[in-house]
Amino acid sequence: MNIMKGKIMSKSIDDVIQEKMKNPEFKKAFEKDMAQFSSSVALLKAREDAGLTQRELAEKAGVPQSTVARIERGYSTSTKTLSKLASAMNKTMRIVIS
Repeated sequence: MNIMKGKIMSKSIDDVIQEKMKNPEFKKAFEKDMAQFSSSVALLKAREDAGLTQRELAEKAGVPQSTVARIERGYSTSTKTLSKLASAMNKTMRIVIS
């Protein structure tokens, strides 16, 4: 929140992001981070909807539990690993480029 000449002015996070997106370097980094974040959220939601723990999903997919945890924390992974995890939950993986 900024206080200017006795007035309280505030910007929403969306306003700040929109302003920063004018910078090409920021935009590129932001879009990369959002792609990773989207994968993390999608995996977490699908796992919880399937009623599986990280360990249970990892065992079904044939990957270490730490792999599931890292992906859910936002670390990057391969499409091959995401596909294994999706298959273990009887889901399909779609990649959308827009």
